[in-house]
Amino acid sequence: MTTTTTVPGGNREVLTGWGCTAPSAATVWRPRTPTETAAALTTIGDRGAIPRGMGRSYGDPAQNAGGAVLDLTGMDQLWLDGTTGELAAQAGASLDEILRQAVPHGWFIPVTPGTRFVSVGGAIAADVHGKNHHRDGSFGSHVRSLDLLTADGATSTLTPDGPRAADFWTTVAGMGRTGVITRATIDMLPIETSLLRVDTDRFTSLDDLMARMVEADEHYRYTVAWVDSVNGTGDFRSVLTGGDHAALADLDARQSRDPLAYDPDVRLTAPPWFPARALNRWSVAAFNEVWFRKAPRHRRDELHTIADFFHPLDMVRGWNRVYGSGGFVQYQFAVPDARADVVGVALDRLRTAGAPSFLTVLKRFGPGNPAPLSFPTPGWTLALDIPAGVPGLAATLDALDEVVLGAGGRHYLAKDARMTPATFSAGYPRLADWRERVDTLDPTGRFMSDLFRRLLP
Repeated sequence: MTTTTTVPGGNREVLTGWGCTAPSAATVWRPRTPTETAAALTTIGDRGAIPRGMGRSYGDPAQNAGGAVLDLTGMDQLWLDGTTGELAAQAGASLDEILRQAVPHGWFIPVTPGTRFVSVGGAIAADVHGKNHHRDGSFGSHVRSLDLLTADGATSTLTPDGPRAADFWTTVAGMGRTGVITRATIDMLPIETSLLRVDTDRFTSLDDLMARMVEADEHYRYTVAWVDSVNGTGDFRSVLTGGDHAALADLDARQSRDPLAYDPDVRLTAPPWFPARALNRWSVAAFNEVWFRKAPRHRRDELHTIADFFHPLDMVRGWNRVYGSGGFVQYQFAVPDARADVVGVALDRLRTAGAPSFLTVLKRFGPGNPAPLSFPTPGWTLALDIPAGVPGLAATLDALDEVVLGAGGRHYLAKDARMTPATFSAGYPRLADWRERVDTLDPTGRFMSDLFRRLLP
């Protein structure tokens, strides 16, 4: 008896990343189980397929022009052991749903990026990092196992130190190129409360900020600096926040009645359209002015919610639309400690070029992990959101690429929409090792994306 598996989807759709640039059309399948995922793979043509989660990569890694895209958000089951904190989740489960289930039981995700609307599979494939990389590393360092469906239709369970550890680390940060992650187990972080104890300081000197951030590595689990990259002609002012999970003893009587309460909400929704001209250097400068002024000069032990501290932009649904129909580019790079000067060079060049960054974030990185394409490397990472239509932006960023690479730095694949093959290979010295393992896992190139067609022609 022959059984036919029906897979939802199979529709032609136009997709973009979160930056809303470089749209491309693909046939989108929406499997609900690993069996349906394997069945969908039998339908793909010469252009191959790429897995997709919640579409929060900024560029084109979850697009596949003329080919197939596997939307895994229907595979969203998860299981949490409330005693040990071990989480098992299907690839499409979101960090948002994990937090909603785990926080009330006293557990937190060991690494969270700036949005909770990311799938588990996407978090592994991009090896996302957060405000605690200097202490806890990136997401892949907390994955105990993952199930990988490869091009031959087989599913294997991989671990970071097992007999196929090389395949595990090739998949972590591999941006979907090794196959489909269908399930993973992750070690969670125990917490006593759902609040963060946070210290805040304002700075008017970039050097002072960076010196303080180096000191803060020893004192805070989480640190992040917002930088005003628009106003002024001299130094750059900033706001630094550092914190850790609050203990029960930090709460007052009212808060102690339900110390693990967690119910984040979306307070605003961006309009479906937004005039591109509304976001310019003057409007961004005004926003930056307000953001700087509202921050306390020096405050200690203020209690913040998880949503306020980790995911402030999630409070505005569809916030990427404020950049207008032209979209935006996020430029994120990392450089070693010895070349901290590149941070100031990048800020100065972009301000001179009239490239307004709505949100400019500076963080610290600690040691990386064994994944060849993992972005974090010890030192500094700067991320800027810039409207894509800024005149001369491409030339400005091309010139900055040379500065970053000359300093021994690299650029983040999950945020990239414009990197060249030469820039990619120069920033990732273990690229050849990664390609060798990928060729073993996927010898006929069944898994492909717009990103890798651009970077590995």
